[in-house]
Amino acid sequence: MRRSRPVSIKTKIILICMVVIVLPITVMTISSYRSSERLLERNYKRIMEDLGYQTSIRIDDFLKKIEKISLLASTGLSGSQSATGVGSDPVQDFLREGGEPNTTLAYNNLMTYIMMEDRVFSIYLYNLNGGPDLIVSPNSPVHEAYNVETELWYKKFMHDKERTITLTTRVDEQIETKPLAVSHARKIYDSSSGALLGVIVVSIDIKFVENVNRNLQDTFRSNYMIVDSEDKIVYSRNESLIGTLFRANVRPDEKRNIVVTNRLGQKDWMTYLYMPKGELTNEGRLLGRNLLLLAGLMVLFAAIVSSFLSSVIARPMKKLMNNIVLVEKGHFERVQQINARDEFGQLSQRFNKMADELKRLVGKIQQDEIEKAKTEIRALHSQINPHFLYNTLGSLKWIAAMQQSDKIVDMTEALISMLRYASRLESPLVTIREELDNVDNYITIQNVRYYDSIQIRREIEEPLLDYRIPKMILQPIIENAIFHGFAELEEEGCITIRIYSIQADVAIEIHDNGAGMEEETVRCLLESWRTGTEAEARGIGLFNVQRRIKLHFGERYGIGVASSPGEGTTFTFLLPGIS
Repeated sequence: MRRSRPVSIKTKIILICMVVIVLPITVMTISSYRSSERLLERNYKRIMEDLGYQTSIRIDDFLKKIEKISLLASTGLSGSQSATGVGSDPVQDFLREGGEPNTTLAYNNLMTYIMMEDRVFSIYLYNLNGGPDLIVSPNSPVHEAYNVETELWYKKFMHDKERTITLTTRVDEQIETKPLAVSHARKIYDSSSGALLGVIVVSIDIKFVENVNRNLQDTFRSNYMIVDSEDKIVYSRNESLIGTLFRANVRPDEKRNIVVTNRLGQKDWMTYLYMPKGELTNEGRLLGRNLLLLAGLMVLFAAIVSSFLSSVIARPMKKLMNNIVLVEKGHFERVQQINARDEFGQLSQRFNKMADELKRLVGKIQQDEIEKAKTEIRALHSQINPHFLYNTLGSLKWIAAMQQSDKIVDMTEALISMLRYASRLESPLVTIREELDNVDNYITIQNVRYYDSIQIRREIEEPLLDYRIPKMILQPIIENAIFHGFAELEEEGCITIRIYSIQADVAIEIHDNGAGMEEETVRCLLESWRTGTEAEARGIGLFNVQRRIKLHFGERYGIGVASSPGEGTTFTFLLPGIS
């Protein structure tokens, strides 16, 4: 098969640089464009929320004023009278008594309220006491023939028990120009007798909303609406929509529009200020063009830089490849230094250091393997095991049995078992059960010597007995406890063996109730195991056990020691769980 032509490192670097740079630039450009669009939308929405909130406050203020004027006019409270009711009530006097003087006083009183509010209101006083009505409208001619009693809202209001009513946008028939207005009506009761005297209506042209919205842009004013609790449009710049339902085609789609709503405090009305998102397109297009231009310049710059970098990198890369080939073949001494004052020079220095460290580690591993083999041989052949010794001990056991010397029989049998166990060469690992049997044989021999003064207790998780550990690691600990821990003990010596699991590992604790050791003694013992050689270490048997465990399983495993004077000593083995 024909081999494909290899691609040069220079070409690869250019391609990689272009992909690594162009792809993020593309993603960043798209992400920035979308983020900017969202930011622009959020900024516009924040502005609209501020404008909508301020407009709602002003509209609320106007609605509060028409209620306040109807209340003040009906109760007779004015700037010249006190709230205690002392003095005349021009409106109630007009409704009760009529007459030119009362009419003039009532007219002037109502006109005062209107003038205080920049002549934006009209006030209609309908007399239910048989007298004439009083219409005060400073801006527009009055329709004299209009009869309010024909209005449906008036009939319903007079029939109901409510004292006040707010009328949403309707045609004000009282004015000849018939403007659209929002009105507030209040029943006026005689302050003395409580009789119903008349009805006062405070009306305001709905165009007051446009005056309030002067601070809005023309676009916003076109898209501003007020909707009442029945979902009818109270105000819209398009007057043909006033009185129609807000739902269906009139309600703006929030997916296509930025919509801001505010609830009016005085009435159960909602204001809607919205702007189509499409009107942000012009600013979005300008932003998009700027981002594309910036991205194009960055791509061009990336192409020039990647071409230059590829040339700079390719030359030292070849030298470095030659050094790698030499290390692969084991020719560490032939590795050459790349004399460059950049990352390739540093990389070459570190590579050479790595090669030296690799050479040292290979030698250390070989030396450790040799030492491990020697340690195993010393551990397995540390006791005498020729066959004639078995035969001799067997003969002694037979003679002792003939003479009924049970102690000698037990001792000899235990010694034979220990010798057989120590001389087994098939595997360096044995089961915990076999290692404990060897400990029992050792204790049997020592109890003959110490008149059964040594007791063994076991606290073992049964499934762990079949786990495998290095051979001959427990007996040196038991021996240390007997010869050092119990040497000056007058009472019986007790050795407790606990075996339990710690996650995937196995822990073996051997505790004696002997004399114990000082803290400094324990520290020196552990330090000698860590830094010393076999000749220098304290407790050669313990040192060998510690060394064998670490050679087998690594530095994480080994023996720990805890001891206090008079409280005994605890040796803790941490071994991997090998089932």
